[in-house]
Amino acid sequence: MTYSVGLGLTNECNLTCAHCYRPTDGVHRLSREDVRRICDSIPVSSVNLGTGENGLHPDFAAITEHLLTRGIRTTLTTNGYTVELMPDSLVRSLAEVEFSFDFPTPAEQDAFRGPGAWELAMRAMARCRALGVTTTIIAVMMRTTVQRLPEVARLAQACGANFRVNVYQPVKSDAFSMDYAEFWEGWRRLLDTAGVVSTTEPIVRAMLGLDGPAGCACGRRTIRVSPKRRIIPCVYWPGPGLPLERLWELGEAILRTTDFCAARAVPSACRGCAFEHTCAGGCVGRRVLAGDPAAPDPYCPILRGEAVGLRARVIPGAPLLKSGSACTTVLRAEPGEGMGS
Repeated sequence: MTYSVGLGLTNECNLTCAHCYRPTDGVHRLSREDVRRICDSIPVSSVNLGTGENGLHPDFAAITEHLLTRGIRTTLTTNGYTVELMPDSLVRSLAEVEFSFDFPTPAEQDAFRGPGAWELAMRAMARCRALGVTTTIIAVMMRTTVQRLPEVARLAQACGANFRVNVYQPVKSDAFSMDYAEFWEGWRRLLDTAGVVSTTEPIVRAMLGLDGPAGCACGRRTIRVSPKRRIIPCVYWPGPGLPLERLWELGEAILRTTDFCAARAVPSACRGCAFEHTCAGGCVGRRVLAGDPAAPDPYCPILRGEAVGLRARVIPGAPLLKSGSACTTVLRAEPGEGMGS
């Protein structure tokens, strides 16, 4: 078995977005030697460079080149800043570049992220497309953006980019968290506009009646390494995690440690549910942040005795590397489709 690894090379960023989960208690970085030893410890099929703005790491180019020389498919999540620093040859070598967008208009994006954020991302995205690199717009579904996501889906379609959505996780604050009604209404509105290419958001997949791997990838198929040199099963994991050195000692046996076992555990309340196999309790990051990893997903309608009436058009599309390593949904708006009501 090979693993998808999420590397947070640094927590540094050129922006200070209010909803960001990265730590801000000083500068934290992984070293080139750290990355080399990670790749020596476990079989790695793909790496996503996320958390902070990776181009601010002084060894970003050298680390990325090292991953590529090992044949590891490498993707980058950015606000555009890192792409501006990269030579064409390095950009071309990436399997995919993801750009963070919260809103569908320059004024809203800049008001939320800072002056020039829209133009920076658009310029970098256009450069990637010109170099033949797959691009994706990644958006976070949260209280302040949920009504605008159908339009962000349209933006991605107009830009020739994939569109991927994560649900907000309250790592630092629940100020952007959606309540139960907002969550499901948000998905209904979005699915009125965009078809589903794939979803590994367990509770959404279950309510759509889609087959897929059990539960989320956390603790199963993916390993995260934070800029603080800690090993965690989920990028949103609130606990301290394990020192990086434990990965070097244990290798793949890291999946048998307490946090990884907890990430895979199915809540007792979910045992026997018709969706147990596909949902497996829902998003473990959300459950942990809600205060109890042994409790079901807080957005579960089954335990409420409710039917959410979720429907989607499943459309063909190439899988993205993040599709199998996170609770995420890939969608596509088609020309001429309605904006939802």
